[in-house]
Amino acid sequence: MAISEKVSGFMEKSSWIRKMFEEGISLKKQFGEENVFDLSLGNPVIEPPDEVQAALVQAAKDISPGLHRYMPNAGLQDVREAVAKTLSNECKVSISANDLVMVCGAAGGLNITLKTLLDNEDEVLIFAPYFVEYLFYADNHGGKAVAVKTHDDFTLDMDALKDALNEKTKAVIVNSPNNPTGVVYSREELQQLAEILKVHSEETGKTVYLISDDPYQKITFDGVEAVNILELYENSIYITSHSKDIALPGERIGYVAVHPKCEDAGSLMAGLIFSNRVLGFVNAPALIQRVIKNVQGVTVDVEQYKKKRDFLYGELTRIGYDVVKPQGAFYFFPKSPIDDEVEFARKLAEKKVLVVPGRGFGCPGYFRISYCLPDSVIEGSIAGFESTFNDFH
Repeated sequence: MAISEKVSGFMEKSSWIRKMFEEGISLKKQFGEENVFDLSLGNPVIEPPDEVQAALVQAAKDISPGLHRYMPNAGLQDVREAVAKTLSNECKVSISANDLVMVCGAAGGLNITLKTLLDNEDEVLIFAPYFVEYLFYADNHGGKAVAVKTHDDFTLDMDALKDALNEKTKAVIVNSPNNPTGVVYSREELQQLAEILKVHSEETGKTVYLISDDPYQKITFDGVEAVNILELYENSIYITSHSKDIALPGERIGYVAVHPKCEDAGSLMAGLIFSNRVLGFVNAPALIQRVIKNVQGVTVDVEQYKKKRDFLYGELTRIGYDVVKPQGAFYFFPKSPIDDEVEFARKLAEKKVLVVPGRGFGCPGYFRISYCLPDSVIEGSIAGFESTFNDFH
């Protein structure tokens, strides 16, 4: 076999999201794109804001000498200064350019962070349901991702967290607003989490780092606050991208920020910069870094997502689905009407509605719906959701 047994095994277990996306391509070829309602992939339909489009044009037209040469692995100094200023205002902590690394999206940021932190067999706690790639990212760097259950409404279960912590725990990842549930962890929850990690670190003499994977931070509804963990816990690492807040998932741009009072922050930053280089990212793309410098504070029109959420929530609850109302991001995570959510997803696919089974997120019995889609796709899916639900009632 050309590929390793390990990679082959991972591919077999890998993302249900991609599997359903590929199924959608096949169905669209067979029945026509307008007759297939693919709610499987979180690929934003909203275009980047006008300010971003203008900044892209301006950056592309700049033919000044040296703009496309190598740069420091941490990224362009003036870009990091602009990002640090914005982040400082948001998290109420004084962040400098030296606390930041520009990265190739949040995925790149997570990988350089875990490579920097983990020794073999170190554990990274993740809250279920979780973004499935966390499992592979931890394994990439010799660690092990350990799932921690949440409550029925997907809020954090502090007792489960305490039970999961041990001397092998090196980090905890939080994702709020959450993919796949849309839940936003409250300030009180995150304060409790921070206190638990602080106590555990003091008792074991080993620092537990709190990593925030936060690409949906700007997409919240109904006045809900998405708290930045840098505000609450000194041994924290904040990772975000601009895939969602300004709708640039294809550009692979984001950053990692280390709390300036983090234990051994200097060595940690040096490790992140080193890992950015040796993992082959080298540096985030120069052109899009310059765009980001000039669009600080810009966000997509979140009201568009809220309207889609409100419509779909109303329809799902009318039909009878058991679903937590999302507070952010652009996903629903309803309970399947039958125990085998994979079978339910297959039945929906027969009605040409595509969703992602919950076991792909470590939570069987549920399924994920993405609503960052054209209204015609969301509205067109309702008949399939209703008839499939009624098939089991």
